[in-house]
Amino acid sequence: VQLVESGGDLVQTGGSLRLSCAASGFISDDYTIGWFRQAPGKGRERVSCFAWSDGSTYFADSAKGRFTISTDSAKNTVYLQMRTLKPDDTAVYYCAAWRLYADCIIDYPEDYLGQGTQVTVSS
Repeated sequence: VQLVESGGDLVQTGGSLRLSCAASGFISDDYTIGWFRQAPGKGRERVSCFAWSDGSTYFADSAKGRFTISTDSAKNTVYLQMRTLKPDDTAVYYCAAWRLYADCIIDYPEDYLGQGTQVTVSS
């Protein structure tokens, strides 16, 4: 099982980025793919959850209205489109997979974890 993130970069305040999470080695429909982030000196913050089985989507309050989810089922890839980025969005963003959508919602420890990708938003 492998989750590979990409797309992190340095952008200015107000800019946009699209993060990718490519999954392999398991049946995507059985899992929820989510994103969480961790900034230096801060705790982990769950950003979003997406259930392949029915398209259920969750966003944390900090992401609502600015972040969206899209998918490419042929590539088993989930994208996190981030707009109107702020310096507070600076963090390492991790893609993770959970068997249960509810476990992602409550930020239960994930079943699988990617390596992370750095997002830096300059002021």
